[in-house]
Amino acid sequence: MDIKRTVLWVIFSMSLLLLWDNWMRHNGKSSMFFPSATTQQSKNTNAPASASAVAAPTPAVSANGAPVSANNPAVAPVKSEIITITTDVMKADIDTLGGEVRRLELLKYKEDAKHEHFYTPFLEAVGLKEKTENHKNVVLFDAGEKRIYLAQTGLINGAFPNHKSVFVAKPGKRTLDADSSVQLVLESEQNGVKLTKTFTFKKGDYAVGVQHTVSNNSTAAITPSLYLQLIHDGTKPEGGSMFTGPSEFYAPAIYTDAEKFQKLDFEKIHKAEKELAGSSNNSHAKSADNGWVAVIQHFFVSAFVPQDKGAREFRTEQVKENVFSVSTVLPLGSIAPGASKSSDAVLYSGPQSTATLEKIAPGLELVKDYGILAIIAKPLFGLMELIHGLIGNWGWTIVAFTIAIKLALFPLSAAGYRSMAKMKVVTPKMQAVRERYKNDPQKMNQAMMELYKTEKINPLGGCFPILIQMPIFLALYWVLQASVEMRGAPWMGWITDLTAPDPLFILPVIYAISMYITTKLNPAPADPMQAKMMMFMPLAFSVMFFFFPSGLVLYWVVNNILSIGQQWVINNKLIPPEHKA
Repeated sequence: MDIKRTVLWVIFSMSLLLLWDNWMRHNGKSSMFFPSATTQQSKNTNAPASASAVAAPTPAVSANGAPVSANNPAVAPVKSEIITITTDVMKADIDTLGGEVRRLELLKYKEDAKHEHFYTPFLEAVGLKEKTENHKNVVLFDAGEKRIYLAQTGLINGAFPNHKSVFVAKPGKRTLDADSSVQLVLESEQNGVKLTKTFTFKKGDYAVGVQHTVSNNSTAAITPSLYLQLIHDGTKPEGGSMFTGPSEFYAPAIYTDAEKFQKLDFEKIHKAEKELAGSSNNSHAKSADNGWVAVIQHFFVSAFVPQDKGAREFRTEQVKENVFSVSTVLPLGSIAPGASKSSDAVLYSGPQSTATLEKIAPGLELVKDYGILAIIAKPLFGLMELIHGLIGNWGWTIVAFTIAIKLALFPLSAAGYRSMAKMKVVTPKMQAVRERYKNDPQKMNQAMMELYKTEKINPLGGCFPILIQMPIFLALYWVLQASVEMRGAPWMGWITDLTAPDPLFILPVIYAISMYITTKLNPAPADPMQAKMMMFMPLAFSVMFFFFPSGLVLYWVVNNILSIGQQWVINNKLIPPEHKA
């Protein structure tokens, strides 16, 4: 029993450590468990012009390639047009100046309600405070005052159209009605080189097809490279709680088959600008014949995924003060006069739905961050998806999942409870051994081992079920934190979002009661101080669970209730009468 209590204290300590780690992350400190996978390459002044370099201010050009300058009164200022494409799942604003995506709104997802204090949901639920609803849609790409988040493309290696050039939009539909898709075609020509961008939006799809066609209308061969880049500011997001971590985050990412998924950091890109190129602490995949770039955030991701396998480079850079880029550059080879060449890519901008991401590109599902327990969390979520497919409610899915886990561990739990029952019978003998050898710890341990051997007791028998559930508990925590499928998912009644804390604190209270009953069913510790601490633990856990996702507390409540029933069955049906004394 002492060992079991030690294990319970380990769980308690781990929970406190998890809260401390989230508090550190909430205040902008480094996580003890989830550091950035890698950092960025520093700026190399001898390197060829990068896609990021194009992001610096460049002379604007007209559709026919003539320079345009606001400082030259003889030349008309650049005029751009914002074209809005609306489908059933998104609304995208694309600027004819550069053909960049300046805003993208997700029509099926609402922003999380921001509460000033953790007890605000409780006050709203009981009617002591007017309930405030946030009906705004989630916005990913944005060119507002507080957020810079853009998708840009263009050509480099010559005076070619890029994301600073003026494009002309061809006429066409701008709203997806009965059709299954809608296209926006933009054209820009400079020095005889025409770049045609074709955006294809499909019904029910967050993946936008982006085709670039380069037509060489000049008299000489050209060797342009196409860049696909995501621009984002480095401002740390506000919100979140010290107990559940930040409600939002932003990070660039790169993936290749060879070096796999690499989550980067905007702040380290800035630091890399001041360090030597090639520093081992500032490296990521530089080139490959596959892969993609992305900017990830909580529950959502935007990624440029080239569709053609071929050589490409990956670059990160600080574009200007507090603005950064992650890009991939694709050489298009030589294009002869009169010839043209096309390159296809997908711009995915939407939820981190595992099933969808796996279809878009290899490794894209890895943007869904399960932390260091991904090896457990990923199959765990897969099992929960299967159950959800039958039940249709994520709350009841957690209940069914908990029952399944409990049934699977029942043989091990039964053996553990038998061992605990035997421990209860021999407790007086154990106390006698401790009293006899209280001044000689070595002899006490030898005598205790002899007693275990004689009575055929495994002192670790009661610990295995708890030890097995620890990684499941922590993995489920990260599943609830990372799974957009459960974002805003209700269970019943007062639980309207399984990823948010219980607004009425009902589940934590039920947990405290169930934990108290479980503690009472176990033999009381011989040490009075230890007994008091064991009675304090349910209260301590319950207070922490005020701030944990309600889905996680639901799992633990169901687990405790099942444990109480399971212990009754074992005590009355499986434990021999001689061990019940």
